[in-house]
Amino acid sequence: MTLNREEKQTLIDEYGRHEKDTGSPEVQVAILTARITELTDHLRENSHDESSRRGLLKMVGKRRRLLAYLRKKDYQRYIALSDQLGLRRK
Repeated sequence: MTLNREEKQTLIDEYGRHEKDTGSPEVQVAILTARITELTDHLRENSHDESSRRGLLKMVGKRRRLLAYLRKKDYQRYIALSDQLGLRRK
C-alpha cells in the first residue's frame, strides 16, 4: 500500500528540479498522487477500512493545499504539473 524506494525515486527523477530534489511542491504532489491512487484501489476492495479512508482524506487535503500554493506562486508550473499528472483544475 506504500510506495517502495524505486517507485519514489522514479517520481523524484521525473518531477524534481535536480537529482536530490524531494521537497519541491511538484515532487510532493506527484508522490501524494501515486499514494492516493494506490489507496483508492485498496478502498475499492476493502470498503469498510475506515482508518485508511481517513488517511486518504488527509492526503487529498494536503495535495490540495500544495496545489493551491503552487498555483499562487507559479501558475505555469501548476498548469504543467496538473497536465502531467492528469489532475482536474478549477
